[in-house]
Amino acid sequence: MFSAVGVRGDAARRCVVRAESQAQGMTDVNTSIETRPQLWQETHQHNDNCVLMAFTQTLHLLRPSKCPGFAYAWLEIVSHRVFIGRMLAITPQQKGWSMYSMLLADLFKFLAPFLRNAELAKPLTMLYKGTLRVLLVLLHDFPEFLCEYHYGFCDVIPPNCIQMRNLILSAFPRNMRLPDPFTPNLKVDMLPEITVSPKIHTTVANLIQPPDFKKNLDSYLKNRTPVTFLSDMRTYLQMFLLLQQVSSEPGMRYNMSVMNALVLYVGMQAIAQIHSKGLTPSMSTIAHSAHMDIFQNLGRYLFLNAIANQLRYPNSHTHYFSCTLLHLFAEANTEAIQEQITRVLLERLIVNRPHPWGLLITFIELIKNPSFKFWSHEFVKCAPEIENVFVEGVGGRSGEEVGWVGSTAVADGSGVLSRVEQVFVLVELLHPGGGVLKHKSVLDQQQQQQQQQQQQQQFPHT
Repeated sequence: MFSAVGVRGDAARRCVVRAESQAQGMTDVNTSIETRPQLWQETHQHNDNCVLMAFTQTLHLLRPSKCPGFAYAWLEIVSHRVFIGRMLAITPQQKGWSMYSMLLADLFKFLAPFLRNAELAKPLTMLYKGTLRVLLVLLHDFPEFLCEYHYGFCDVIPPNCIQMRNLILSAFPRNMRLPDPFTPNLKVDMLPEITVSPKIHTTVANLIQPPDFKKNLDSYLKNRTPVTFLSDMRTYLQMFLLLQQVSSEPGMRYNMSVMNALVLYVGMQAIAQIHSKGLTPSMSTIAHSAHMDIFQNLGRYLFLNAIANQLRYPNSHTHYFSCTLLHLFAEANTEAIQEQITRVLLERLIVNRPHPWGLLITFIELIKNPSFKFWSHEFVKCAPEIENVFVEGVGGRSGEEVGWVGSTAVADGSGVLSRVEQVFVLVELLHPGGGVLKHKSVLDQQQQQQQQQQQQQQFPHT
């Protein structure tokens, strides 16, 4: 009934008029579940899953892209504590997880074109902030949900939404205790969790189309034939991405799903091959392989972002892709690729916490290991302010203690914010899409903060 009324004629004005009554009606159902749980359980236990499916389908039909005037009420329903708990906690065998992930994907897809183009009016800014709060609730109460569905969420979130993506990628199982990434001489490859593959509720192999390309990809990964595959693949992807534009999503220039699926599929195949030999991923075991040929051939910003999306909590994917980024940095034939790798990692660290554990591990290894010669590159010295970000924020050059504030606290446990986090405000929250390091804007923000502090000291009661 709600869906039929809400989407009839696809008229936004009608949605606005009926939004309050629809939201109140569906919220009343949530409230009845909360106030009379025993009665609800006795009455609906036999068809509880059907009721949740009906709720989900109704909300899916009323999603913001179809009925934008209902967006606020829609988000209020989806984020209701009783509804979230019913979908993610009470329903047995996680039957509600896939349904709730579809609703979150609907929300991300609606925001994506506005976030991609950094065009957020005040109403959209409020909706974006509400989305961040929902992700914070899920990160705190249901981290396993974000862990298992991270791929599908990152697939529809624009690359410039760094804070939103960090919230999803920072999730880790509640029964896991993360090792301190700032522990001196931390042996990541010795962690027991590194050999465990994470759960991903997406069949990435099916996303690599057409079948002929998938067949040639598998053939090259096994025996490096046909020999022209690398050159053909690069040309094919460029042509395919331009021809397969998603016209229903304004602002979308490329098919990011294909790129993300290709990166994750090749990585999963490489991990399986390395484990079959009784080895673990490392700089030596991943080198000179067909899988690394593909990554080196596609080493540009969007593909590097797809790799960085797998740097999460300790697991086999995090370990492999961390080694992959470090190997690409070490073997890069131009400094431009090394600068892009640094950009992909750094722009995810200069926003406010949380920061994914795998991201911290990779960046710390990059700047502390002398073999990468990080401090000798020109892009680090292009401006004194940029170099100070590395030296003061990260804690110095190779051989010195690391002081970057990560997803927990600094190495001494004080929890005091570093200069970098004092200077770089939450860019994505205030200006979505502005998460890339920009020299002038950084200096302007620092100067503005200093002026505000001086005014507060002069006029403490104003």
